[in-house]
Parts: sequence; structure tokens; C-alpha cells
Amino acid sequence: MSTEKITFLNTNGDTLAATLDTPPGKIKFFALFAHCFTCSKNIFAAKLISKRLVENNIGVLRFDFTGLGESEGDFSNTNFSSNLDDLISAARFLETNYALPKLLIGHSLGGAAVLAAAQHLDSVKAIVTIGAPATAEHVQHLFSEVKAELNNDSEAMVDIGGRNFKIKKQLLQDLSQYNTTDHLSDLNRALLIFHSPVDNIVDINEAAKIYQAAKHPKSFISLDNADHLLSKKQDAIYVADVMASWISRYLSPETNQLVKLPSPEINHGAVLIREQNHLFTRSVFTDDHKLVADEPPAAGGDNLGPDPYEYLLTALGSCTSMTIRMYANRKEISLDNIEVEISHKRIHAEDCNDCHKQEGTVDVIDKIIKLEGNLTEQERTKLMEIADKCPVHKSLKNEIVIHSKLVD
Repeated sequence: MSTEKITFLNTNGDTLAATLDTPPGKIKFFALFAHCFTCSKNIFAAKLISKRLVENNIGVLRFDFTGLGESEGDFSNTNFSSNLDDLISAARFLETNYALPKLLIGHSLGGAAVLAAAQHLDSVKAIVTIGAPATAEHVQHLFSEVKAELNNDSEAMVDIGGRNFKIKKQLLQDLSQYNTTDHLSDLNRALLIFHSPVDNIVDINEAAKIYQAAKHPKSFISLDNADHLLSKKQDAIYVADVMASWISRYLSPETNQLVKLPSPEINHGAVLIREQNHLFTRSVFTDDHKLVADEPPAAGGDNLGPDPYEYLLTALGSCTSMTIRMYANRKEISLDNIEVEISHKRIHAEDCNDCHKQEGTVDVIDKIIKLEGNLTEQERTKLMEIADKCPVHKSLKNEIVIHSKLVD
């Protein structure tokens, strides 16, 4: 999975922070994920659901609403209307740089937001809500203790989920405008509703209101004992897996052209590496693919992709496996499966029995090869000889000259 940190502007000129999760190669379509009220794009459920969808070749854009997470802006100046504007801005960003989203996913108030924003996004073919209220006005109960204070003053502090947020009277006034489910009857999209009967933040009756107001095709999935934030891993995985299966009925590869991520112009056969941040995360572009390289947290990275040595081992291991397969196919050898496990270590030269170098350290790469099939000992021996004749293996064994050139 490739995880790219990106930014885009909303209609007020604020920079919103986002994360784009994509599978390698081509993508079936893009989904846009709207997080819960006062949450962020990095909430556990959003990250895990996104990961599982990517495994099903669905690209997912998660972003922080104005004033939340890593996004710019003052949260106290935001409201439900501004959330809708942010959602539409995110969709336009996808349209400009990749492709319009075909799936909207909304968690809690984010669910109410995607239901309202869908009427402005013709590209959307399906919508999923998780623990969502039927109307935005429903969240006004969170501010019951400060309503009197807001009537006498323009702003107040409110505790939401153990964190203090400054809100203004305009938020309540804006929420009161979204007090009807009339728009749900005009969705004209496939709708999947997830809700837990023990949700103590948004009552399950809200799911019933959504279901009753919307027209078919619509589906409801009970989440049994799940909490509102899907904080249990098994609950988030269940939601993602059911969602991926359900969506295939409405957005299957057979009816939707696969989306290919745009790549910069590079010379054929070359690899381009660009920074994603000022730590270790890097975008890696080849002729037709986009990858991510990073370092683990212990080395100061975000662990968003393999580290450079893992890519080196990947190149050698993949080349070894491909070379064995090519030879076996050409010689019509009954080789059912190839498995290559490869590792790297650095040892003292004096501890290496088969090294010419006598001082310093030596890099050692171990390849463990498993060959499955009805093979003779002679065939196994020959295939192991072929394993060390792959082009990458030869390159690493040859003298390597590297030229570094600085350009403007």
C-alpha cells in the first residue's frame, strides 16, 4: 500500500491536510472518507478501513476538516455547511489530480455530511454511513450544557470526547438548518448503513430514520456490540470487509474503467524518487508504477513503505524467482510454486570463510529458495544453478560503478 501525505485548498483558502492510500498499479475507483465530529483522518477506524479497502484495489482519500487534525483554519468558525464545502473541495481535488470519487464513506457526523454532499457530486455511485445521525441537527445534544451560555455570549467552551473545543453560536444556528431527511429520498445511489444497537453517542434509531427515508437499493448491517468509534480492531475489519464485498455489486471492475495513478515524465527504465516529507518518506516512480519508501519508527521514519534495503532485497528476490520460472517453463519442468526468502546482514570480514576481503565488514545476503512440484534431484540442482544467474544477482556480483551528478 502506498500512503501519500497531500494538501489541498478549501473554498476559504485554508490548506487541508489529507492522506491518499492507494494500491500498487491500477485502482478500481476512489473513495472519499469523512471522519467523525472533532475526530481526524488518522482515527483508528478510518486508517484500518482504508487499508482494507486498498487491499481490494480501492484508492481512499482521508482528510481533516477545517480546524481539525493537521488542517488549517479555526474550528470555532466552522459548521456543518463548511464541512460540506470541505467534502466537495476534496472531491474536486481528486477530480483534478486523479479521478472523481465514486464511493463516499462517512463516520458519525461525517455520515450525515456525505449524505448531504452527495447531491452535489454526480460521480458518486454508492454511499456508506457508519454510526451516522439522520440529520446534522442531531449533534446539538452535545451542546445542551452550553446553550444558555451561547444565548448570552457569542462563544463557549465545550467538552467533546474528553477534549475542549471552542464553539460559536453560529454552529448551532447552522446545524438547525439541517433538520430534515427529505434529501435522503432523492439520493438515487446505493446506500449501506452500519450502526451498533449499543451506540451511546448516536442512537440506532437514527439509522432507522436514514433507512426509512432512503429508497432502494439500500442495506442495513448491525454492528452488534461495537462502540461508536469502532475502537476494536475486529469491528473495523468487519466493516471494511463487508463494505468491500457490498460495493462490488455496484462498482465492479467489469463496469468501471481501472484508474491509473498519474506519474511524472521520466526516462524509460529510470526510477524517480521524490520527498513526501522532510523525514524519510519518499515517493518512488517507475515507468508505470508508484511506490513508497520509508524507514521504521525506530529509525525516525513513519513506516509507510519498505526501507531501501528491503527494496534491494525485493529486487534480488523477485529477479531470482522470475528467472527460475522462466527457465522451468522453457524446459517444461513440473514446477508448481517458487518461494524465495531473502535477508541481509553485515558481518566482520574475518568471520567470513568465503570472502576475499580480509578487513572491515562484508555485506551478506542469504537466499532461501523453496521449490514445489514433482521434481527430480537433477532438476532441483539445475534450478538452483539458474537461481544465481538472474540479472540482478549478476549485477550485485559484478564491479559496480556509481556516478552522482548535481543538476539545477
